[in-house]
Amino acid sequence: MYWTLELASKIEDAPWPATKDELIDYALRSGAPLEVVENLQEIEDEGEIYESIEDIWPDYPSKDDFFFNEEEY
Repeated sequence: MYWTLELASKIEDAPWPATKDELIDYALRSGAPLEVVENLQEIEDEGEIYESIEDIWPDYPSKDDFFFNEEEY
């Protein structure tokens, strides 16, 4: 399983919190690339509820990780 910013961004707007099956369903319905569905299928799941993308990919950058001053625009 590997995640990139582009792949993870495809499920960033998923209806959180969600189960693994709900995320797979969302990815399929939203037209996410096959790699996203494959990554979700590879998650070892014990009926967990995922609260956000960070629960799936802990290294997913937050808005605070970018040095972008929104007030300038």
